[in-house]
Amino acid sequence: MTTVRVVITLKPGVLDAQGQAVRQGLHALGYEGVSEVRVGKHIEITMPDEASVDEISAMCDRFLANPLIEEWKIETDALPSRRPS
Repeated sequence: MTTVRVVITLKPGVLDAQGQAVRQGLHALGYEGVSEVRVGKHIEITMPDEASVDEISAMCDRFLANPLIEEWKIETDALPSRRPS
């Protein structure tokens, strides 16, 4: 079995209100050097070793992410990374 990590973030240009709130909180704590924060999701899925990047991308497209406003990156030791646009 292979553990696949999917990192989902908002596409560039999409307002990240949660990221802005985190940035403002960090500034309030004295971390003025933080210029931008993007908040996303991290999902780990255990799959058979023969799972394909296309199959995992389909999961992201159909259920895990909103392809209109989010992008994702697939990370695993067994499969190459792919970030759809």
